[in-house]
Amino acid sequence: MLFYHLGKYVLLMKASLKRPEKWSFYWKEIIREMVSIGVGSVGIISIISIFMGAVTTVQTAFQLVSNLIPLSVIGQITRDNSILELSPTIGALVLAGKTGSNIASQIGTMRVTEQIDALEVMGVNSPGYLILPKIIAGITMIPMLVIVSVFLSILGGMIAGNLSGAVTQSEYITGLQADFKTILLTAGMVKAIVYAFIITSVSSYQGFYTEGGALEVGESSTRAVVVSCILILFADYIIAQLLL
Repeated sequence: MLFYHLGKYVLLMKASLKRPEKWSFYWKEIIREMVSIGVGSVGIISIISIFMGAVTTVQTAFQLVSNLIPLSVIGQITRDNSILELSPTIGALVLAGKTGSNIASQIGTMRVTEQIDALEVMGVNSPGYLILPKIIAGITMIPMLVIVSVFLSILGGMIAGNLSGAVTQSEYITGLQADFKTILLTAGMVKAIVYAFIITSVSSYQGFYTEGGALEVGESSTRAVVVSCILILFADYIIAQLLL
């Protein structure tokens, strides 16, 4: 069963990633998906990022029981965790629930209402027209959302440190500037791009092969979220193993 679905997924991606005959035919869809995936997710990502940074700062300060460790290390730990793990991975899991379920339900509804069949009758490459714009929008906008998330997570950590008295602003900024490794940023961006492809392609696959009616559309959306989350966590381990 696993290899059956893997084969169908690969064939669908092959059909989806074909070069379009006319890019102008796809451009409006790409822009619309960019707005939906990117702009539509800024609010939830911003709220989660601020609180992730705040919690990381407070919990790190609580665990620093030795006076031999400078408080500036709190800023360094918050920075590294935000770039490497919190913003890319936690953000992707949230987007899998929001964006992934939306993509699966949208394409699934088109399948059960025979709109995809109508596109194919008109000679349109339906996988390319429906899925390629979502993949392009995802790998463009999700890394941007991760960058915003990293900034807000670090900012949230600094605010929480000041409000709780755990670390002063100057100590926190000193930690942010200390011993920065560019490989962390590289790994974070690679994760964001891989996660974006997983979310958009897996959700599109689940929606494209929906059969039945409204109930099955809901089941496809649920499967899209579950499978995307599992693959994101698996990819997280693989990327960390390869790059770090």
